[in-house]
Amino acid sequence: MAIDKSKIEQAIRLFLEGIGEDPNREGLRDTPKRVAKMWEEFESFREFDMTTFEEIGTYDEMVVVRDIKFFSLCEHHLLPFFGKAHVAYIPDKKVCGLSKIVRVVNKFSYRPQVQERLTIEIAEFLEKELKPKGVAVVMEAVHLCMAMRGVRNPDSVTVTSKLTGKFLECQKTKEEFLNLINSHKKL
Repeated sequence: MAIDKSKIEQAIRLFLEGIGEDPNREGLRDTPKRVAKMWEEFESFREFDMTTFEEIGTYDEMVVVRDIKFFSLCEHHLLPFFGKAHVAYIPDKKVCGLSKIVRVVNKFSYRPQVQERLTIEIAEFLEKELKPKGVAVVMEAVHLCMAMRGVRNPDSVTVTSKLTGKFLECQKTKEEFLNLINSHKKL
């Protein structure tokens, strides 16, 4: 997807006028350009090389990357939601670099989104790329569309999950994953 910076700049200028602001005043003069540049930066997070490696041996224990900080925008109000993602997979001959898991979270979060779809997209992408024995994704987020408007409840946290393969089929595997992401020991 290509970013059209001029359209973004026009839209932000119209938005500022629409809420009664003067887009030519000093503090707002460069805002349309800054917003366009921000979206260009977000787009760059979405493209990366998902390098995988054929695993030698029979490593079949889960790989977990927890507490991945993410930021996204609620597609209904264009207000931020942010939190932590916990992602795991059980390899079946293929592994990926651990940073790729963080990049997958970024790939799908840096755009207008709903948390439910974001959770599913991360899991489905890893399923497709790694063909593992199972994937687990749990996301915890604070939504500013609930915190600063509407119900105005800043302390609520939304949790979504998507489990596939062994994480869904085997209660023991699911419990191990949940225990690992809920242990609050920091390195």
